[in-house]
Amino acid sequence: MSAKPFRLMPYGFLACCFAISSTFLGTNFLGNNLHENRALPSPGLTAHEWGTFTSIAGNDGQAAEWLPLSGSTDLPGFVKHFRNAGFKRGLRGTVRMETPVLYFYSAREATVAVKVAFSKGVITEWYPDASRVEPTATLTDASLNSGNNLSGKQADGGIAWDAVTLEPGAAAELPREKRDNPYYAARETSSTPLRVKTAAGEQQEKFLFYRGVSVFPVPIAATLTSEGKVRVENRGKDAIPNVILFERRGEKLGYRSANALGAETTRDIPTTWGAVQTEAILDAPVLTGTSDSLGKDLEGMLVAQGLYQDEAHAMVRTWRQSWFEEGSRLLYIVPARFVDTMVPLDINPAPSQRVRTFVGRLELVTPATRRAVETAFATHDGATLKMYGRFLEPILQTMIQGETNPARAQRLQEYLQSVYSTEIAQARRGN
Repeated sequence: MSAKPFRLMPYGFLACCFAISSTFLGTNFLGNNLHENRALPSPGLTAHEWGTFTSIAGNDGQAAEWLPLSGSTDLPGFVKHFRNAGFKRGLRGTVRMETPVLYFYSAREATVAVKVAFSKGVITEWYPDASRVEPTATLTDASLNSGNNLSGKQADGGIAWDAVTLEPGAAAELPREKRDNPYYAARETSSTPLRVKTAAGEQQEKFLFYRGVSVFPVPIAATLTSEGKVRVENRGKDAIPNVILFERRGEKLGYRSANALGAETTRDIPTTWGAVQTEAILDAPVLTGTSDSLGKDLEGMLVAQGLYQDEAHAMVRTWRQSWFEEGSRLLYIVPARFVDTMVPLDINPAPSQRVRTFVGRLELVTPATRRAVETAFATHDGATLKMYGRFLEPILQTMIQGETNPARAQRLQEYLQSVYSTEIAQARRGN
């Protein structure tokens, strides 16, 4: 049974609510003249960045289209939003780019210009305020796959800060709200404080921050075998340095790591990080692990990719609650060339050292997740449904697409409609 009749009404409403109009400057945000007016490379400047790509696997194992910005915002109120904090609720994509934070290290005061492009995407949040954010063309459909510029072809998004002043040793006055927020964990590094002049006055921070949504395919796929195992496939051109299969059910959790050519190690054996070059088949994790041990292993992976120890610790602290929440997922290191292709970064003057480390998250709709979600809807278990949060819609879509029983498919459609109704109600309230 098709879910289409249930999808058209919510998305039609949401698309009308979230249309954005202005003048689009072009499909290549970085432009064709990157070397014009460039300063000489700065030998005393270092730039380190970490970020995440979050997706959910469909029945074919590849990243499915979903509503990555549903649910309440998890950002402080001072963070800037494309149009407003609520417009994004109906935006569909395959990838949620979350919290790239760009740190700088300089022994002397310096000013840099930063441009970031985002393949087939939209920059949705950032801080400090930026000089430019693209695209600014009308979004005529809730899905980025339909194209968002005047030619009907998907344009590249981007963001630019024309003048970022680095102030080593400065006592930065960083904005902070009374309510705690994972955003603040990213500040716990030795990075150089920075300052940006904006129309609202000077803004200070320990990093440049931005987020977005796109429709590019991720370099990894995961399908479930008939034996209940997970087949992980590398769909990209470069080796994926590390892959972890994680599962949490209530207070119990476990994880397994994939090595080269399908070999695997478990938490019971000392970890030897390998690379998935073609595919690996992993058993479901034994739920006897701890979040502390996984956190330490993740920090080790990040340091091995070039991050400083305090940066790796800050990244895991920022994402610990989300990465280790209920459900099953792959966590993997995104190949560096893939990051540079999908999210090109230009810094002027160029730093003498530049590191970019992104962690991919691919959510899995396993039999355990299917049972938990369906039971929670049937018993009106709001606490369990809340744990799956923004992933409820794509989980139900995946279940419906694979369902052959008409009565059960209809029941799942009704659950899906209730999710859409909740999203519409929240959009109307502006949450």
